[in-house]
Amino acid sequence: MTRTMLLVIDIGNSETTLGVFAGDKLRADWHLATAIHRTADEYAALLLDLLQSRKLETTDINMAAMCSVVPPLTAVFSALLEKYFAIKPLVVEAGIKTGVSIRMDNPREVGADRIVNAAAAHHLYKGPVIVVDLGTATTFDTVSAEGEYLGGAIAPGIAAAAETMFERAAMLPQIELVKPQKAIGTNTISAMQSGTVFGYVGLVEGMVARIQKELGARTKVVATGGYAGLIAAETNVIDAVNPTLTLTGLRLIYNMNRA
Repeated sequence: MTRTMLLVIDIGNSETTLGVFAGDKLRADWHLATAIHRTADEYAALLLDLLQSRKLETTDINMAAMCSVVPPLTAVFSALLEKYFAIKPLVVEAGIKTGVSIRMDNPREVGADRIVNAAAAHHLYKGPVIVVDLGTATTFDTVSAEGEYLGGAIAPGIAAAAETMFERAAMLPQIELVKPQKAIGTNTISAMQSGTVFGYVGLVEGMVARIQKELGARTKVVATGGYAGLIAAETNVIDAVNPTLTLTGLRLIYNMNRA
């Protein structure tokens, strides 16, 4: 079979997301827990099984792109791709074309995943646009209509906040992050769910309002990340939920740098 598919990898602090594109169509995607001590061979065993489950072979893939906020695993996945796929991946870092210009005080401080999300949002939704990534951290990234990454905000992630309550308060249990039945919880668990979920809804609404006020314009708001659906269902400030925004951004950036 002709090798024409692109493997994209987003290495996050808690979760690593992988996808396979055939042209502009996402054929498959998977989510793995990020484990910094896994070797290239261990990750390869997982990936090969995942590919086989979707009737894909290593020979189907001849391109790869990745972004990472875990530097040690950048080398691990690069080694995996070279050993098992004979591919040198495109790694999103300084010097790579992304389609967005960074207007931060120190552009090198911006996480690669945030730049990838900004590139995808600018391409898909034009601008101005705010990307709310509800993952390990909750981030707000602002992109102008001209494709300028203007900056944003970073807050603790919703799961991390809930876990901190459990770890730091002896009388508080672990909770499932689901939609609360009401704001006024009538037991400890429902009160914690209300405060956490509705509290983050308030965080998103408040930050979006402040960012839009600073921009002086109504913007599109796109949510991504593992908790995007949960939060978006409780507010009207989010215009779109795109769980594969980062994977799409990696495909777009790879195509920009192919020549």
